[in-house]
Amino acid sequence: MLVSLTLHQFALIAQHELNVACGFNVITGETGAGKSLLLDALSLCIGERADSAMVRHGAAHADIYAQFDVESNPVVAEWFVKNERLLEEPEVLIRRQLSNTGRSKAWLNGTPVSLAELKSLGALLVNIHSQHAQQALLKPQFVVQWLDEMAQTTPLAIQTANSYQQYQQLKRRADDIASRESQRQDRIQLLQNQLADIAPLLAVDYADVEAEHEELSNIEALMTEASHGLHLLDNDTDEPDVMTLLGQAIKICDHQVGVSQTFEQASEQLHLAQQQITEVTALLSDYAEQQLPDPERLQTLDSLISLGHRLSRKHNLPAGELVHEAKGWQEQLDQLENEPSSDAMASQIEQAWQAYLAFATQLNKARTKAAPMVSKQLIEQLQPLALPNARCEFVFTKKVETSQYNAQGCFDIDLLFSANVGMPMQPLHKIASGGELSRMALVMQVLQATSADNNAAKPMLVFDEVDVGISGGTAQVVGELLRALGQTQQLLAITHQAQVAAQAHQHILVQKHHQEQTESELLIVTGHAQVDELARMSGGVTITDVTREHARSLLTDVK
Repeated sequence: MLVSLTLHQFALIAQHELNVACGFNVITGETGAGKSLLLDALSLCIGERADSAMVRHGAAHADIYAQFDVESNPVVAEWFVKNERLLEEPEVLIRRQLSNTGRSKAWLNGTPVSLAELKSLGALLVNIHSQHAQQALLKPQFVVQWLDEMAQTTPLAIQTANSYQQYQQLKRRADDIASRESQRQDRIQLLQNQLADIAPLLAVDYADVEAEHEELSNIEALMTEASHGLHLLDNDTDEPDVMTLLGQAIKICDHQVGVSQTFEQASEQLHLAQQQITEVTALLSDYAEQQLPDPERLQTLDSLISLGHRLSRKHNLPAGELVHEAKGWQEQLDQLENEPSSDAMASQIEQAWQAYLAFATQLNKARTKAAPMVSKQLIEQLQPLALPNARCEFVFTKKVETSQYNAQGCFDIDLLFSANVGMPMQPLHKIASGGELSRMALVMQVLQATSADNNAAKPMLVFDEVDVGISGGTAQVVGELLRALGQTQQLLAITHQAQVAAQAHQHILVQKHHQEQTESELLIVTGHAQVDELARMSGGVTITDVTREHARSLLTDVK
């Protein structure tokens, strides 16, 4: 439950802390006094978007603090665990700060919190019902959703909607595949041709092919160079060669090994060089004396090189990079070939459709079973609100074509209503007056709020002028209804009806003062002050003894 709401530099309120009672709290005041400011502040604390215009003129920022007691609220405790937040005390303190530049910040128990988190937590703490709720009654979807909540079929309705969405997704995918089937086949053929074209290059290392082709193309010249190099290193003629000169140098160094360490080191290195040159001469000898390569091998290399050049020009890529590109082609080909055809998806679509029909059928049975009891509850609550002849009934009409089935099921659901004896019931939006819609909206919201498990933790209910369009004895009944609801649940309501306000457990008066800067003040009124406010609401600006006596009688009638 909401314990307190503190406002600092918020709109017309400079500074105020409001303590909220645990039962039925009512907010009254003249038009324009700022009654809705409390609801705006509370909305911000549960994650609604901020507006820089809410910052009081001349102030840099506004701060709102909302303190909630959650000692008996395991749902909130579970939220903290799920969101990996620590709840050290059975208390939730939400702070929202608005800047006059349009920026806003939020904290939860002193720790920064995102608006998404604040909104999900706020849904567990506060449930705000708009003054425009009666307009929602004109939308068939609202009636269906409300019936599901009352009948506790919302989980089944969600399953039905999800299965319908899955069916639709499969259908769209199949249609998409069918529409581009010819393009898909063309792309598969193109990729297959490209891969077949490049297949010879994929079977070899193209860099090695280039190197081997370069060598074999110049083999005779290379063999001649090998012979020349061999002659310089070691020959049987009178011409000096490296091996002869090296042997002479080794002989000189060997003679001086015992005299100088330098000659000893030089001798070791020269012997190593002699071994290495011997190995080189063997290599050059073998190379110079080899047989010429098989012409077919050179022809094979020529073909591979020519293919590489052709594909390089065709794809505007170096031949070496084509191998990497071919991997991408193969991945595309595998994906396209493994993609199911529209015909292959037909069985999946049929299975999804049957699953949807099963859920929709089960949902309709549950709705039709609960509808009479829900209608009875509506009638019982409406009749005391100056609608003694009210009748309600849910009518289920199966959609003619299966193509008309949707996420809500296979049936159209209408809430029929009649307020007069002898008059047939018709869809609510066709016959209900503004006052009747207002009363229907109020009753539906109250029933919705009380339909949950009575032992479960319930969020604070906020009603924003839901009693608009009613007066007199009807307003008295509405007040009694809200007071009774306040016995088990915390309520906060804005009202212009004295009969409603008199039933509150706590009466909050909003007054506007015109000083150097206009300011709104929040007062918890009791006794004479409450009588005067009820008298003003009943009789207008001029308060007389008669209007005061009427106000006292309203308070006396409170049970």
